Amino acid sequence: MSVDDRTLVLMRASRLLSLLLLLQARGRLTAQQLADELDVSIRTVYRDVESLSAAGVPLYGEAGHEGGYRLVDGYRTRLTGLTSEEAEALFLSGLPGPAADLGLGGVLATVQLKLTAALPEELRDRAGRIQQRFHLDTSNWYDAAGPTPHLAGVVRAVWDQRRIRMRYRRWAEPREVDRTLDPYGVVLKSGRWYLLAGGTETAARQGTPGSAARTYRVSQILDLEVLDEPAARPEGFDLAEQWGSYLAEFDRRRVQGEAVLLVTPELLARLPHLLEPSLARAARAGAGPPGSDGRIRVAIPLESTAHTASLVLRLGAEAEVVSPPGLRRAVGDAVRTLADTYARRPPELP
Repeated sequence: MSVDDRTLVLMRASRLLSLLLLLQARGRLTAQQLADELDVSIRTVYRDVESLSAAGVPLYGEAGHEGGYRLVDGYRTRLTGLTSEEAEALFLSGLPGPAADLGLGGVLATVQLKLTAALPEELRDRAGRIQQRFHLDTSNWYDAAGPTPHLAGVVRAVWDQRRIRMRYRRWAEPREVDRTLDPYGVVLKSGRWYLLAGGTETAARQGTPGSAARTYRVSQILDLEVLDEPAARPEGFDLAEQWGSYLAEFDRRRVQGEAVLLVTPELLARLPHLLEPSLARAARAGAGPPGSDGRIRVAIPLESTAHTASLVLRLGAEAEVVSPPGLRRAVGDAVRTLADTYARRPPELP
């Protein structure tokens, strides 16, 4: 049998299984409904039904407006041992966006169909309600994650434990660098994919032998080659633990000190809607009693002066920087520039 013939056989076997599971999950379906679900012609559905019947599957057709194909009552494969909560959790864990990013959108749909078909009726009804009432969206509100054309290659290398060679765009100079790495795992964070990888170059930069891991944003990979070389994976490597360590280190590196502000009580109440959660929590946790002018002294982590100044400007006239002096000057300079801009006559519009 040729490769093409084998592919056709596998495709037909998959379609026959999908047809059987559709009938098992949904009960009676017309030939047209089956054709629409399987994206085939009605004639193909007729042939597939005949093949299943010849193979001993107990299904029959009913004529008329309310007719269609159905399985004999009681013919089903059940998943035993699942509680209702476990069945609901399985359906709630299906994230169509990330699955599609990984090239597994169709696989996820097939898995859910198989799971639906195998569940007892009472669990199938509860699991179905989950999909109608809950949707998990992992993306940010105001920030597009960007394309990740090399994600599939990264995932393949991680899964097959193959070394990769990539050209990567980073923030520091030189902007574009070449790296040969051992990929350890991928992480989805707020709609963005990250690669954790190591190798001799990474270890040399960090002064550690062989297993040091660095984090790379997959969307910043400019070119990727999966090498025909086995990747070395550190013994006992824990992806979730390593990611947590990276986040903690990232927070330590980006914080350069503390900024002290005076804010109105009304602004303090609105801070969770104006600043990122960690900054709002820090401000509210260290807030003291109102002073003689009614304002409250708060402190927030200070990153770069320019970044923190932009955050303070977002708070408007209800916030005043007390320290450090450099931040106060930066905010004052920005306010004066803004005042000069609006003091001028507005430009003529075309």
